[in-house]
Amino acid sequence: MQRSLCALTLALGLAACDQAAQPAQTVDVTVLGLNDFHGNLLPTGFAAIKVPDPADPTRQINLPSGGVEAIGGLLNDLRAQNPNTLLVGGGDLIGASPVISSLLRDEPSVIALSKLGMRASALGNHEFDQGLKELLRMQNGGCDSNAPDKACKFEAAYPGADFQWLGANVVYKQGGAHPFAPYHIETTAGGARIGFIGAVLRDTPTIVSPAGVADLDFLDEATAINRYVPELLTQKVDAIVVLIHQGGTTTEAYDKAGCTTLTGPIVDIARQVRPEVAAIISGHSHQGYNCVVNGRVVIQGDQYGHLLQRLDLKVDKANHKVLEVRAENVVVNAQTQAKDAAMTDLVGRAQALTKAISEQPVANLAAPQISRTNNVAGESALGDVIADAQLAATSPAANGGAQIALMNPGGIRADLPGTPRAGNAVTFGDVFAVQPFGNTLVVMTLTGAQIDTLLEQQWLGQQNPRILQVSAGFAYTYDLAQAAGSRVDAASITLNGAPLDPAGTYRVAVNSFLAGGGDNFTVLREGVGRLEQPNLVDVDVLAAYLKAAAPVAPGAQNRITRLN
Repeated sequence: MQRSLCALTLALGLAACDQAAQPAQTVDVTVLGLNDFHGNLLPTGFAAIKVPDPADPTRQINLPSGGVEAIGGLLNDLRAQNPNTLLVGGGDLIGASPVISSLLRDEPSVIALSKLGMRASALGNHEFDQGLKELLRMQNGGCDSNAPDKACKFEAAYPGADFQWLGANVVYKQGGAHPFAPYHIETTAGGARIGFIGAVLRDTPTIVSPAGVADLDFLDEATAINRYVPELLTQKVDAIVVLIHQGGTTTEAYDKAGCTTLTGPIVDIARQVRPEVAAIISGHSHQGYNCVVNGRVVIQGDQYGHLLQRLDLKVDKANHKVLEVRAENVVVNAQTQAKDAAMTDLVGRAQALTKAISEQPVANLAAPQISRTNNVAGESALGDVIADAQLAATSPAANGGAQIALMNPGGIRADLPGTPRAGNAVTFGDVFAVQPFGNTLVVMTLTGAQIDTLLEQQWLGQQNPRILQVSAGFAYTYDLAQAAGSRVDAASITLNGAPLDPAGTYRVAVNSFLAGGGDNFTVLREGVGRLEQPNLVDVDVLAAYLKAAAPVAPGAQNRITRLN
């Protein structure tokens, strides 16, 4: 187990006591948080730590971290040290997952986390990727899935999650009831009662397929959390911890205790949450940090199980209060950590069921890797390739006659391949890691003016700019010195060198997520002459293009120009 050299200690200073205070009965409780796991049953590289490559000691690689075998081994060690240890989640435990989990509808991941003893988790936006009904199935079990080809293939009768997903700020539009519990109380071996309130970012409807959450409202996070604090206090919990799928960023390292430079939505939420909340376990931004906001710990553990967020709470169960909070991020070192045998068995079964598909050769590239890293304009080499693949699939008249293809950057989840292979080969598993959502393609007609509006929406209503990846022949220029809504030079928007006519019409291909207005690209809902193509699945389209156009080179990243 690798731990930071320093750990943050906060005296919470909760001086207010009941009139008749009881002699203290202290219990040391360890809360371990796992955020943005995304079904990564196997280890992946943790960029914050470089180690020698076992195959070539002269080369440095990212430390192999995470994976349920190492997570399980670490949990075994920590529980042996303190039986009052609880595992909880910060959301996005499933969704956008590798082949080993996604091809089995993420059931192996939920079963693994249940066997690891997870007790509760915040909902994440990716939990809603397949819609509310499917998420309820993931919680409660059964085989009535919208993907019958994937569901109940890992176990004949999927049992559901042993832990509780929490959503204090998620309610039905009709009636206002919660589809998921707002909070969970867990009693430790030593009798301490810890209350967990869960929430997901209120902007979830803008970053998932809108149809999947059409029946739900996502409320203000802090308001919803604060609503349930008095209820937990009435039930005499000894500590309250918030699990929230929302985060921030900082330039300080994951192991810097007490960082003070955190920025982003989580900061405003933390400032509004009631003082009785002892600590906040966060997620969503895939950052490792251990910060303090208004005297309270706000912590996040990177992604994919690289880090476990660790809170050591000293609570007084006689007087139901927190005496001390210490926080650190613990590296899950897959190279040195003893493995959990039950998890080794589970991973082996999942690999056996998915290996034939994941290792199927697709093609050889013209370079060892095509990167999803954006240039200064927001364009990536892999984004170019994906947009070109979607245009190639939809440009035939029978498939919609597309002239332009656009890809949302958040749907590009990995480099191609994640780790270069001999001969620049890529497998279906590599392609699937890039596009794991199973979106289908839609072709629609937009006017030139609507395309201009669409490009402006890359900055409007977004927490961060979302620069769409564009197909060959389409180009434009934007200027960040201009106000949002006026950043794209309309005269610079061209198709095959000719300026777009604002009144002209153009056939545009997007994936089904974007077609529904995902990522706040609402103008796409106005597209007419829509041709939805359930047989053109994005990952299959990319694989077919890589074969047909082999060897494919990285995109030139010269279609979008940024000024200032």
